[in-house]
Amino acid sequence: MNNFSHTSVLLFECIEALNIRDGYTYVDCTAGGGGHSLEIAKRMGKNSRLICFDRDKDAIAAATARLHDYLDRVTFINDNFSSLERVIRDLKIDNLGGVLADLGCSSYQFDTPERGFSYMHDAALDMRMDVDSPLSAYNVVNEYSESELKKIIFDYGEERFAPRIAGAICSARAQKPITTTHALADIIKGAIPSAARADGPHPAKRTFQAIRIEVNGELDAIKPLIDSAAASLVPGGRLAIISFHSLEDRIVKQAYKSLLGGCTCPKDFPVCICGRRPIIKEITKKPILPTNEELESNPRSRSAKLRIAEKL
Repeated sequence: MNNFSHTSVLLFECIEALNIRDGYTYVDCTAGGGGHSLEIAKRMGKNSRLICFDRDKDAIAAATARLHDYLDRVTFINDNFSSLERVIRDLKIDNLGGVLADLGCSSYQFDTPERGFSYMHDAALDMRMDVDSPLSAYNVVNEYSESELKKIIFDYGEERFAPRIAGAICSARAQKPITTTHALADIIKGAIPSAARADGPHPAKRTFQAIRIEVNGELDAIKPLIDSAAASLVPGGRLAIISFHSLEDRIVKQAYKSLLGGCTCPKDFPVCICGRRPIIKEITKKPILPTNEELESNPRSRSAKLRIAEKL
């Protein structure tokens, strides 16, 4: 494993958001290199417990090393945070005080060429957060139909040239399989009109994002995570989620909204018969954004948004 380097985004804001108290269990759903986890562990009392999830074995190893002084009260789970409900049940956790999820990829994954996440490095197409997962970027690029590619590039990448890019990928792979990140990036670049490439982000950015989201099922687990956390938190427990693009943020907002609502009976009903009550309250009406100082020190934080909720 290369040195696992990752700068935790909105670190101070996340720790403040969790309102850490002794005697409770806390969950870091995306441990990464252990930055957020370490700060949680430092603030926990000796009667508290920390559960650290990550799908990436390298991240688990790095976080374990970083939290070496606190291993007596930390449990590492090498799994998707979609298994939160099962883990809470299996570990018989009844004092869940806070849940944190940083939905972004780690810098380590982008900066390690052999992981195949970035168009900046030439490497085999991969993009798997869990290297044991059967689905890789190679499979998506070379095996999905043109209509499937067009849909994920448009939906997950919000790429207006999705039809052209999907068509170009299918034409190229008909000659030979597309096996590397640079080969794919060149195909994408060639499919986008030169005028549209004159400014803005790298022409492959949105398509690479879309393929990565598809490979890792990144959007599918967000709402189940929020629902499981909200159901399991003790009253006053906090849920803090950092999103990095509009698709994630939209899901977080909608999931929070569904838990904020109270009675849905028609207003002319004399009494409530639905029995619905709010489960959470929003601590942040608007998302917390990185400060100018953080943006200067960590430009990758620029799209981060932190939304905080509290269990009623």
